[in-house]
Amino acid sequence: MRTGHSVETVRAAERELMARLPDGVLMQRAAAGLAVACARLPGRVYGTRVVLLVGSGDNGGDALYAGARLARRGAGVAAVLLSPERAHAGGLAALLRAGGRVLAPGDVEPALLRADLVVDGIVGIGGRGGLRPDAARLAALAEAAPGAVVAVDLPSGVEADSGEVRGDAVRADLTVTFGTYKPGLLIDPAREYAGAVHLVDIGLGDVLPEVPVLEALQHADVAALLPSPGAASDKYRRGVVGIAAGSARYPGAAVLAVAGALGGGAGAVRYVGFAGDAVVARYPETLVSDGGPRAAGRVQAWVVGPGGGDDEAVVAEVLAQDVPVLVDADGLRLASREVVRGRGAPTLLTPHAGEAAALLGVARGEVEGARLVAVRELAARYGATVLLKGATTLVAEAGGGAVRVNSTGTGWLATAGSGDVLSGLAGSLMAAGLSAGDAGSVGAYLHGLAGRVAAAGAPVGAHAVAEAVPAAWRGVRG
Repeated sequence: MRTGHSVETVRAAERELMARLPDGVLMQRAAAGLAVACARLPGRVYGTRVVLLVGSGDNGGDALYAGARLARRGAGVAAVLLSPERAHAGGLAALLRAGGRVLAPGDVEPALLRADLVVDGIVGIGGRGGLRPDAARLAALAEAAPGAVVAVDLPSGVEADSGEVRGDAVRADLTVTFGTYKPGLLIDPAREYAGAVHLVDIGLGDVLPEVPVLEALQHADVAALLPSPGAASDKYRRGVVGIAAGSARYPGAAVLAVAGALGGGAGAVRYVGFAGDAVVARYPETLVSDGGPRAAGRVQAWVVGPGGGDDEAVVAEVLAQDVPVLVDADGLRLASREVVRGRGAPTLLTPHAGEAAALLGVARGEVEGARLVAVRELAARYGATVLLKGATTLVAEAGGGAVRVNSTGTGWLATAGSGDVLSGLAGSLMAAGLSAGDAGSVGAYLHGLAGRVAAAGAPVGAHAVAEAVPAAWRGVRG
C-alpha cells in the first residue's frame, strides 16, 4: 500500500531522524536517490546537459548535491540560482568542485532550451499559492524545453498537503519524492503536474506514524479484500444486493447498475423500479419485484439512485432499512442529510464533482480544485462514507482517518453510465460483507481496471466497462 503523510508529519519525522544521524546524512540520501533517478531518464549520464533550477530551501540543496553526483559522472551540469545569496552553501560548493557551473542571467534561457534534463528544486513541500513571476518564467521555459523535467520531492507550485494548484506550477515528467508520498502527488489536480512518481527511502519508515493522511491500495491489498465463496456458500453468503434504479427516462441506468453488481460477484440481485423488463431481458437471473424496496425480499445491501428521477419515497424507503446502503446520482439530492446521519447501518455516498458541489453549496470548480477538502467535508456533514468520483477517486470515512485514493482511474471511464456500473459493483461488495470504505475503494480499483481493459486505447461505452469487470477481478487475483 502506498501511504502519504502531511508536511508537518514529514518534518517532525525528519527532525527526529536527523537528531540520530551525522549532520547532512539525510540530504545526501535524498540526493543520491535523486541522482540515480535522473540518470535513468536519458539512459546515460556522460555528456548529458543538465540544468538545475535552485531555490533557497532544502529542495535546492538536494538538487545541487544530485547535480554534483551527475557532474562527477560526466554530465554537463549548470545551475540557475533564484536567490544566489540564499542557495545551499554546501550543495553549491559540491557542484562547483565537481565541475558544475552557475548560469549568468543571460545564459539561462538558451541553456534550458538545449537541456536534456531539467531538475526542479525551486520550492519545497511547504510552498503555498503558486510560483512567483521569476520562478513561473523558469517553469514555462522548462516545459518548453525538449528534455525531461524532474521535480525534487514535488513539483514547485503545487500544495503538498491538499493537491491544490493555486497558480503557476512546474509540470514534471518525473517526481522523485523522499521518505513517504506527499498527498498532493496522488490527488488531482496536482497529480497531473507530478508525472510518474518515484519514492526514495531515506529511512523515515521507523519514525512516521502508523496512520497516514492518505493511502492508495495496490494489487495485493485489493486481492486480500476481495470476497471468495467457500464450499458452503449460497447466494446469501455471497451477498444479495438490492438495486432501486432507473426510470422511464433512464432505464439503462438500472441495466448498468445490475451489470456492475453481477460482475462484482453478487450471489443474487433483487431489482425494483421501472426498468424490470429491460433488466430481465439482459440479465434473466435478476429477481424483479413489482412492489417497492420493502417488498423486494431479503437483501444484505441496497443501491439507490442511479437514473432514479424524482422518486423521493423510494430513496426514503431504502434508507429506512437496517442494511448498508449506497446512494448515487439522483438519490444524492433526494436523501435527507438528517436521515443519513441518523442511520445505524453504513451509508456510502458516491457523488461526482458536480453532485458534491451541490451537496456542499459551492461551485463545482471549488470541489475540483480542492478534492481532499471536499470529500472530508462531505463525510463529516453526512456522517457517512463518501466516494468522490473523478480521475483520482477519493474515499473518506465520517470518523476521519486516512483517505483512500484510487490509482487505476482512466479518462476512458468518462462516459455516460460508467458511474452506474461502479454503484452496482460497490453495492455488491457491501452485500458480501465489506465495509463501506473497503467496498468503495475496492470497487473503484476494479472499475478503473475494467475501464482500461475495455478501452485498451479505443473508445467504449459503460456496458463494455461492466462486461470487463470479471477480467479486472481475475487480473487482481492473478
